[in-house]
Amino acid sequence: MGTKTVDEAANEATEVKSDAETVDVTKTDEEVTEPDTANTEAEAAEDEDDLSEEEYAAELAKLQLEHPEEGPSGVGQGAAAVVSAALGFISLSGGWVGSVAAARETLVGQLHTASTASVATQIKEVYGDAWHTTALWAGIFALVGALVGVAALIRPAFGTPGRPQATWIKSVAWAGVALGVVGLLLAVLKYTDLILSLPSAT
Repeated sequence: MGTKTVDEAANEATEVKSDAETVDVTKTDEEVTEPDTANTEAEAAEDEDDLSEEEYAAELAKLQLEHPEEGPSGVGQGAAAVVSAALGFISLSGGWVGSVAAARETLVGQLHTASTASVATQIKEVYGDAWHTTALWAGIFALVGALVGVAALIRPAFGTPGRPQATWIKSVAWAGVALGVVGLLLAVLKYTDLILSLPSAT
C-alpha cells in the first residue's frame, strides 16, 4: 500500500468537510422549506374546507328548491272551493232538498186547510208556505256556500308562510262566494215577497 502524502491527506479532509457542509446546508434548506410547505398545505386545506362549505350550501339550496318543505298541498282548499261553487249554484237553481221540503209543506197545508177556508187562506197555506220553504232552503245553501268560499280564500293566511295559493282555487272560491251572495240576496227577496210574491185572491 502506498503512503499518502500530506497534501493528499489535506485534500481528502477538505473534500470530506465540504461534503459534510453540503449535507448540513441541504438539511438546513429542508428545514427552512418544511414550514413553508406545511403552511401551504394548511392554506390549501382551508381553501378546500371553504369550497366544500360553499358547495354544501349550494347543494342544500338546490335540494330545498327541488323538495320544498312539506305543507298544505292545496287539496282541501281546492275541494272547499268546488263545494262552495256547487252550493252557490244549488241555491240559485233549487236543489232536491228544497223541492222535497216545498212538496212536504204543500201536503201539510192541504191537510190542515179546511175546504171551506177562504181562497186567500188556501193560497197562503198550500202555496205560500211551500214557496217560503223553498226560499229558506235556497238561502241556507247560499249562506253555507259563501262561508265555505271565504274559508277557502283565507286559509293560506293560517298555513305555511310564503306558500301561494293556486290560481284556479282562488277563481273557483271567488265564484262560489259570488254565487252564494247572489243566491242569498234572491232568497231574502223571495222569502219577504219583494219579488215573485203570491198572487192576490181578489
